Amino acid sequence: MNREDVYHSDPEIMSGAVVFVGTRVPVHTLVDHLISGISLDEFLEDFPTVSREQAVAFLALSEASLVGQTAGA
Repeated sequence: MNREDVYHSDPEIMSGAVVFVGTRVPVHTLVDHLISGISLDEFLEDFPTVSREQAVAFLALSEASLVGQTAGA
């Protein structure tokens, strides 16, 4: 999935917070859940408008972004 299919920011949605496309769920909510030890499955149960594919793609894109940043450092 491309970033545009996974998350975006729109001033008309949640005051411009970065959310999963097609939802009002901020991506930081997934990160907060994972940091708290809540599983991806539980997150998806809590926020059924987010697809598993979107959540996994967000994590993969985040990892790729971080790896890309450290590779050039």
